[in-house]
Amino acid sequence: MKNFILLMVAFLSFSFSYAQENNLQETDGLNATIEQLLRDAEESINSVNFDQALRELNRALELSRAVNHQRLIALSSSLMAQLHYVRHENDKAATELQRAISIQREIGDEAGLAYSYLNYGKIFTAKRIFERATEYFDLSETLYTKLGDTEGLGNIDLNRGILYLNTSERPHAALSYFNSAEEKLQASTNEYERVRIHFYKARALLATGKLDQAMAEANKSLFLAKKNNFGGMIQHTYWVQSRIQEEAGNHAEALSLLKVNNQMRDSLYNLNKEALASDASARYGVDAMKSTVSELTKRQAENERTLKVNKLTTILSVALITILSLLTLSLYKNNNLRARANDLLQKKNSELVTAKENAEKASLAKAQFLSTITHELRTPLYAVTGLTHLLLEESPTENQKEHLNSLKFSGEYLLSLINNILDLNKLEAKKVEMLESSFNLKKRITDVLVALKNSAEEKKTQLHLEFDSEIPKKLKGDPLKISQILINLVGNSIKFTENGDIWVRVKKSGQDGALVKLRFEIEDTGEGISKEKQKAIFENFTQGSLQINRKFGGTGLGLSIVKNLLNLMDSEIHLESELGKGSVFYFELSFEALEPAAPQDPKSDNVIPEPLSNDYMHNKKILIVEDNKINQMITRKILEKNKVICDVADNGTVAIAKVENHHFDLILMDIHMPGISGIEATREIRKFNETIPIIALTAVTLEESLDEFYLNGFNDIIPKPFKTEEFFQKINKYLSQEKATV
Repeated sequence: MKNFILLMVAFLSFSFSYAQENNLQETDGLNATIEQLLRDAEESINSVNFDQALRELNRALELSRAVNHQRLIALSSSLMAQLHYVRHENDKAATELQRAISIQREIGDEAGLAYSYLNYGKIFTAKRIFERATEYFDLSETLYTKLGDTEGLGNIDLNRGILYLNTSERPHAALSYFNSAEEKLQASTNEYERVRIHFYKARALLATGKLDQAMAEANKSLFLAKKNNFGGMIQHTYWVQSRIQEEAGNHAEALSLLKVNNQMRDSLYNLNKEALASDASARYGVDAMKSTVSELTKRQAENERTLKVNKLTTILSVALITILSLLTLSLYKNNNLRARANDLLQKKNSELVTAKENAEKASLAKAQFLSTITHELRTPLYAVTGLTHLLLEESPTENQKEHLNSLKFSGEYLLSLINNILDLNKLEAKKVEMLESSFNLKKRITDVLVALKNSAEEKKTQLHLEFDSEIPKKLKGDPLKISQILINLVGNSIKFTENGDIWVRVKKSGQDGALVKLRFEIEDTGEGISKEKQKAIFENFTQGSLQINRKFGGTGLGLSIVKNLLNLMDSEIHLESELGKGSVFYFELSFEALEPAAPQDPKSDNVIPEPLSNDYMHNKKILIVEDNKINQMITRKILEKNKVICDVADNGTVAIAKVENHHFDLILMDIHMPGISGIEATREIRKFNETIPIIALTAVTLEESLDEFYLNGFNDIIPKPFKTEEFFQKINKYLSQEKATV
């Protein structure tokens, strides 16, 4: 009996091991199938066989999900992104890469992450956002270096060279990267990347005027592309050969190569459509033949019955043939005329497309320049304004104080100029969008007036608020745009009013159901504007007169920004003014009412509160997330002079760890940092802490939407550099709210 039990145990153990081994073999076989599908998909993409690539990628993704193989799921998404990238669908490519990167970070797949970062850099290069492209190439290079992947580093060099070739017109620097890439990819089996190296070397050599060397590289590219059936690269190489021949003065050869390029392009992108049309035409012909045979059979039977019917049928047949012949001739002539018209239209359309592309490039270059220069000015300007504030707090002598106040005024003037240029640039580039949310209009206006109260008191001017009690408490609209309009209008009145008064009036002018129409007025007792200048002041860089410009300064951009913002909100600005007697600016806006008007206390009605005391900051713990050492030092010293307990994190990863392990009352978060950005760090913090106030302390650029900050978990934004009073006001606002909830 004992021997029988031992025999059964041995048999069961063997059966279990055999089944387990079979399962492992099946899983390994399935993984091998998925990886083969991904390799086939990559080859299909390189050969411009997009339909085949899509089928292979969808199948690979389906199998990867079936076995829950996270690395292969991420790799499938990366290759799907590559497919979208080749088809110039950059937004879809970015979405796929975000999915891949999220998985690769979670499972620690550094090789896959390096490949995804590389592809992200290629997308930003295609979108001509070169600074972000460089950041992702750096991240990819760090991982490939760590892994010792020479081929990956070669791909990095290739794409850096392409970036140099596209952005800075530095073909010599690009050539250096291409040569390095060629050396690192010498032993690689990736023929497609080697073809790209020869192609881009040909372009770089063409740009330097070395036409013979450029043609030699183009010939290498064409040979390898034909050998591996890389249809897209064959077409692109014919194009660059045409350019080389044109530069060499061989116009006939250049035209011939360009025709081959165009034929290949049409063949690649219209092949399926032509095949379907051909198939439909063939089937149509067969059906017609069948119909004709059937008809002739019937007529033959009728002819046998009667000769008269036969003659009539013959006459009708001849008439039908004649009509069809005439119709065919007419269609042939019409097709010829249509073909000529199409050729002419295509030529004109190509000219229009070229003109449109040139205009878009010029507009993009202008926007990129203004965005870059304003962003780069902010960092040193932050040091100037911050250090000036610190020096004024150190009890300077009267002479030093006078000089420091002059420096403070100049810094604030330059800051205002940069902010106005950035706002106007966003409006002209159509990068400003409306955000619908509920808000308290009276509180929003009060916050604006509190922020401007110190500036008004410096001019010995009083601010007054007249707010209609019938206005609903909660409205639906874009509170950021309302604040920006009022800041510009009230700030403009403060600049031109001394020892006077400024009234901000909001009245309910009508209501249709839930839609409320409000009239806004900003009246001052300042300098006033002459009749002939009242229309011109809403244009860019325009002021009332040369004397006003010399006396009060400014760039004349604030009112232009107001005009553009109101146009975006389907409204317009109006002005009533008389020289020497002040001005009234007014406009109307419509909002959806969410809550009825609330009863108001007559004693506190329309009273502008005093700015919050800095006492709220005393002994509070604030985390400064900033990678720039100078900015760290300035922000920390400004806060510590108000008895704030500061801690510093050099990047987003460190910030997340500190917030998890320590208590802070508020976080000041920079956006552009090495590793993960401030937006990504904020999203991670919000997963485990939804209440701590997080304020974006950043130099915003043209590409950044302020709405994006709020949607990703920020409570507020303080653009760098800032006025210290406004900086303290926003911090005190959130610290006072925190105290009220304790």
